Amino acid sequence: MRDAEFFRSWMAATAAAVEREADRLTELDSPIGDADHGSNLLRGFTAVRGALESEAPAAPGAVLQLAGRTLISTVGGASGPLYGMLLRRTGKELGEAAEVSDAELREALGRGVAAVAQLGGAAPGDKTMLDALLPGVAALGTSYRAAAQAAESGALATVPMQARKGRASYLGERSIGHQDPGATSSALLLGALADAAERAEGAR
Repeated sequence: MRDAEFFRSWMAATAAAVEREADRLTELDSPIGDADHGSNLLRGFTAVRGALESEAPAAPGAVLQLAGRTLISTVGGASGPLYGMLLRRTGKELGEAAEVSDAELREALGRGVAAVAQLGGAAPGDKTMLDALLPGVAALGTSYRAAAQAAESGALATVPMQARKGRASYLGERSIGHQDPGATSSALLLGALADAAERAEGAR
């Protein structure tokens, strides 16, 4: 079972990963976006880390809902509302339980991803964060590390795609050949989840 501390560890690991990869995310965003994806997410997840340290919610769902609200209030562009929706909806699905199972997290995260798809109007193959999130969540039934690897593969698979949603879609065929920054940061999120799970197993 996973408690609030596990979810705080996940968000802290995500903040660390975003801090480490912020320049690369911005570099990926430069040719097909506003060249601010890394800086935006760095600001957002730094704020998430601070909010969780000051408030320390006692339930997994509350951790994710606070993280989502913080991202929406601090991150500009599309990534704030989309990541905020992902975490808020996942947290809402988890409810007020003090502990949740891996299966419950998998189901809740799947519903969070579905809410992102609805908000953004995107589908698999549109060269968006969904191209990492959908295979990642599908692989959660195997293991957290398998989910991280599937998300990373999904992000790499966006390179030959033509963008159909978001700022990159305005470029048409010129968006081909570039890895989607949103899919890349989504892979970081699931990689951080795998890191948190492995740390929790090692602590037992």
